[in-house]
Amino acid sequence: MRDSFRRHIHDLEKRILALGEAVETAIRSSVKALQERDLDTAEKIIQNDELINRQRWEIEENCITLIAMQQPVASDLREIITILNIVTELERMGDYAEGIAKIVLLLGKEPPVKPFVEIPVMAEKAINMLRQSMDAFIRRDAKTAEAICAMDDEVDALHDKVYNELIQYMINQPQTVTRATYQIWTAHNLERIADRVTNICERTIYLATGLMPKLVNISKY
Repeated sequence: MRDSFRRHIHDLEKRILALGEAVETAIRSSVKALQERDLDTAEKIIQNDELINRQRWEIEENCITLIAMQQPVASDLREIITILNIVTELERMGDYAEGIAKIVLLLGKEPPVKPFVEIPVMAEKAINMLRQSMDAFIRRDAKTAEAICAMDDEVDALHDKVYNELIQYMINQPQTVTRATYQIWTAHNLERIADRVTNICERTIYLATGLMPKLVNISKY
């Protein structure tokens, strides 16, 4: 029974990694589409979000089946519950990437109010956090998970810079309000992706230690 349970958990971990890679691709592609005004790619990202959603629900169904068939003990349940929480966070990150793709369509071929300087940096930082969080989860590495949470401050600082500069543009040049708002939404989506990564790290810490972490900037929302 225990060997069977471990095999199922290992399979679920592989599927989580695959979902994480799909989300990473969606984030990177959506920001690249924004930079290049690539409307066709934006459309594909929006369509592909359904695949991310489907992967999430399939993993959840497998977790339910595992609970029903294996009758897991408390420590086993903690693993399953962690997996359920992680796939939810990943699916929401996919939604934020889809949101950026929709912004690409809203902007069309119009130029940005301010150059896309911070946005790509935010995206790469968030993607790096995501990739490391997946590794920390697989290794049950609470120390690394805690360190990843500190990286969120860098993304927050970039978000605040973008927000404050664009607000100033909107004050000085009211005709830019719509386009500036779209850029603010983009920065917000990336900031929320990083926040979702900290939620994954929080779950990893709980899984590894059995204790709920009390870390600054974790689970803001």
